[in-house]
Amino acid sequence: MPGLGASFGRGGATDFLQALQHADCILIEGSNMAEAHPVGFRWVMKAKERGAKIIHVDPRFGRTSQLADVHVPIRAGTDIVFLGALIRHVIETEGYFREYVVNYTNASTILREDFQDTEDLDGVFSGFDPETASYDTTTWSYEGAGGGADGDAQTHSSQAGDEHPSGGMDVGAATRDDTLQHPRCVFQVLRRHYARYTPELVQRVCGIAPQDFAAVADTLVQNSGRERTTTLCYAVGWTQHTAGVQVIRAAAILQLLLGNVGRPGGGIMALRGHASIQGSTDIPTLFDMLPGYLSMPRASEDGVSLRDQIAAGGKERGWWAFFDSYLVSLLKAWFGDAATQDNDFGFEHLPKLTGNHSHFSTMLRAIDGGVDGLFVMGQNPAVGSQHAGLQRRALASLKWLVVRDLSEIETATFWRDSPEIDSGELRTQDIQTEVFLMPAASHIEKEGTFTNTQRLLQWRDRALEPPGDARSELWFMHHLAKRVRAHYTQSERARDWPIRHVTWDYPERGATGEPDAEAVAREINGYDVATGAPLADFTTLRSDGSTACGCWIYSGYFKEGVNQARRRDPGDLTAPGGWVSPEWGWAWPLNRRILYNRASADPDGRPWSERKRYVWWDERQGRWTGYDVPDFPIDKRPDYEAPPDALAMDAISGDDPFIMLPDGRGWLFAPTGLLDGPLPTHYEPFESPVDNLLHPRLHVNPAAIKWQRPGEPLPRHGRSALPDRRDELPADRAPHRGRDEPQPPLARRAAARDVRRARSGARRRSRHRGRRLDGHRDRARRDRGAREGHAAHATVEGRRPRRAPDRPALALGLRRRRARRHHERPRRAVGRAQRQHPGVQGVLVQRARRAPRGPVDAAAGGRPP
Repeated sequence: MPGLGASFGRGGATDFLQALQHADCILIEGSNMAEAHPVGFRWVMKAKERGAKIIHVDPRFGRTSQLADVHVPIRAGTDIVFLGALIRHVIETEGYFREYVVNYTNASTILREDFQDTEDLDGVFSGFDPETASYDTTTWSYEGAGGGADGDAQTHSSQAGDEHPSGGMDVGAATRDDTLQHPRCVFQVLRRHYARYTPELVQRVCGIAPQDFAAVADTLVQNSGRERTTTLCYAVGWTQHTAGVQVIRAAAILQLLLGNVGRPGGGIMALRGHASIQGSTDIPTLFDMLPGYLSMPRASEDGVSLRDQIAAGGKERGWWAFFDSYLVSLLKAWFGDAATQDNDFGFEHLPKLTGNHSHFSTMLRAIDGGVDGLFVMGQNPAVGSQHAGLQRRALASLKWLVVRDLSEIETATFWRDSPEIDSGELRTQDIQTEVFLMPAASHIEKEGTFTNTQRLLQWRDRALEPPGDARSELWFMHHLAKRVRAHYTQSERARDWPIRHVTWDYPERGATGEPDAEAVAREINGYDVATGAPLADFTTLRSDGSTACGCWIYSGYFKEGVNQARRRDPGDLTAPGGWVSPEWGWAWPLNRRILYNRASADPDGRPWSERKRYVWWDERQGRWTGYDVPDFPIDKRPDYEAPPDALAMDAISGDDPFIMLPDGRGWLFAPTGLLDGPLPTHYEPFESPVDNLLHPRLHVNPAAIKWQRPGEPLPRHGRSALPDRRDELPADRAPHRGRDEPQPPLARRAAARDVRRARSGARRRSRHRGRRLDGHRDRARRDRGAREGHAAHATVEGRRPRRAPDRPALALGLRRRRARRHHERPRRAVGRAQRQHPGVQGVLVQRARRAPRGPVDAAAGGRPP
C-alpha cells in the first residue's frame, strides 16, 4: 500500500480486473494468480485469447506458469534487481513513452544539489544517521521546494511510508527541465541509480539468463506506448517481503516510464489476499490509520489539538487539502451531537500513538507482560504469523484471549497441544491465559459488503442462519460495545468520555438481535447532520460539523438511500466502453474503475489512441467524459495552468493527472512519504544467506526495523552461514532451485520430533481435528499429505481408519461432498486410493485411463486384448 501511495497518491490497485482483457501484455510477479485468484485470472486468459503475451516471473513453476507464454524463474527476494534492470533497459534503449514521462511524471523535476545517491555513498542515501538507523529526508526535496518529510511521516512506525506522501513539502517553486538533460533532474538521477543493474547482474543475483531477461524486456517495451498497454500484477509474494514496499515502488516506476498508469489494460493490479483485504485496510485494521487512510494522531509532550492534526495530515496542494472535512465528518459520525466546535469535535479523546503498535511488536510486548488481553478474529497467529514459536509464547503470557473462528484453531488450543507443550518448553499447568472461544458465522451466514482487489464493493445477503451460538463479527462487536457502554454510563472520568458518547444506535433484527448492516452502511456513506439525508459523495463533506461520514472514500455508495453495492447489472457489453460495467457494484472512489484516468488522454485532452480511448475532454460540453468517472475535476480545462501561489485543487494544472500528489505528477523519485529511500535499491532479504553483490558493505536495508531479544538471535548474514557457495552456482542452476540437492531438515523441527518420540511411557498427545463450532459439521482436514517419518494413523477399534497410513491425504480442491447443516446426519468421509505425488511443481497428476473392455483372450492369460 505505501509503495503505490508514494508513487501515485493512493494505496489501491490502479485498474480493475475486467480491464485485463484489453492488455497487450500482462506481467505477473509475486503471485500465482491462476490458483490464488482464479476468478480474476479468467480476464488474463481472455487477454491471451486476444493475442496478449503473458509473462510469469516466479521461483516456482505453477499453474500460472503453465498457462503463461513465458515463465522466468527468479531467486526469491531479488525482484528489485530484476525490475531495476528493466528500468535501465527502458531508459537506455529509449523505450519509455517520452510524452507521457515528461508531462505526467516528475522526471523533469530538478533535485537539490546536496542530494546523494546510493551509488555515491556505497549503499545509503544522503541524510542517513547510522546511530539511529534512520534518514533525515531534507536533502531528498526538489530544488526550490521547502522542507522534507514532516514529523508525521518521520515517525511512521512501519518505516514504509505515509499515505499522504506530500509530507509537508512545498512543491510550488520546484524547477523543471523538460529536455531531461539536467544532471540533477529526476530522470538523470534515475539513469545513474540503475546503471549497474545490468543483465549480467541479473544473472548473478537472480539466476535469470540474459536471453530470458532480454525477452521479457523487449516484450514489455513492444507492448507499451500510445497504441498498446501492459498490466503488472502482484500479490503477497511481494508485499510480505521485508523489502516489499520498495519492490512495489520499482514496479510503479517501470509502469510510469512505459506510460501504462491510468490507461485501460495498463496500471498495477494489486491482488489482495482474500475477499475483503482491501476493505479491511480501507475502514481499517491498520493500527496507524483512521478510516479512509486518515493518519492517526501521535502523542506529543505538548499535546495534539485538532488544528495540529489537520496541519500535519492535510496539505496545501492537491486533494489532501480537504483533510479537515474528512476528519471532522468522521468525528461527527462517531460522537454525534456530543462532537461540537467547542470541544474540537471530540478529537482530544481519540487514542494517540506512542510508538509501534503493529502485530509483531505487540506480541513482543505480550511476552514481557505488557499486554493483558487479545482479541483474535480472522487470523491464526499460533501458526500463521511470523516466528510462530514466539507467537505461542506470547499467547501464554496473556491474562485472557478471545478467539473467534469457525472451528477450534491452533491459537485456541496452544495451551494444550502446541509444539512447546510437546517439547516441555511450556507446561499447561503453568499457562494462566484464560481462553474464550467464540463461534463465528461463515460468509454465507452474514450480510454486508466485500471490498475486493479492485476496490469494488459488492453486497452479500445472508443465505442461511448461523448454527447454534455462532454469530457474525458485526453482532459480536455491536453487543460487546453495548455491554461496555453500560458499565460506563455513570462514569465521570474524562478518559471515559468517548465510551459514554460514542454513537451506537443501530437497529436490531430477529431473535438474536443482529444489527442492521445497512444502517451501518448508511453511516459509513455519510449523511447531513440536520436532515439525516444520505450524502451523494465526499465532495459534499464539510469541516464545520454539518456532515457526518464513517469513511470518506466510501461516500456515495449509499447515494440517495440506495445501496449501490447491491447492483448486478453488467450493462451492454457490446457497446463502446460497455465492458466497464459501471452498474455492477460500486468502486471507491465515486464508482471510479480506473484511477488516474486523466492520464488515458494526452495533455490536450485527446485520447492517446482510438484503440485505447477511455476518458477525454469534450470541448462542446466543456467537461471531461468517457467510459468511466473521470479522476479529475470534471470541468477543469486541459489547458489550465495553476498559478504558483494557488492552493488545494487550484494548484493542480489541467494536465496533472495524479491529483492526490502535491505536484499532480506520478513520482519516479519519492521526495517524501517513504523513510527507507526515495528510489528502490537492492538489499538482500533479512533472512537471506547470500551476500549483497551490489553493495557488499551492507546486507539488508540499513533503515529496516530489527527486533533482537535474548534467546531470539538474528540470523547470520553472508556466505559463511552457508555450507556451500550457493551464490556461485552456474546460471542454469539458479540458487532458488536446487531440486537435485538434498535439503537437510531444519534443526528445530528435528529436535522437536525427537523430543516427542522420546517420551517413553507417555501417551502421544493426539492432535485436535476441529469441528465447526456449534454445529455437527464435517471434521476439518488439517493433514495436507503424508511425509516421510510420520507415524501411521492408529486404527480405533470398531472404526475404519480415516485413510491408509501409507498414502497421502485427499488432494486439495473441491470437497467430495457438500457441507451439511447441523440437523443432518454426518457421514464418514472415505477417500479413494490415489497415486503418490512426484513432488515436482506444476505437474498434473491424473489416473491412467483404463483400456476399453473387449473379448477375453485365453492365450493372453485371460486379459483383454
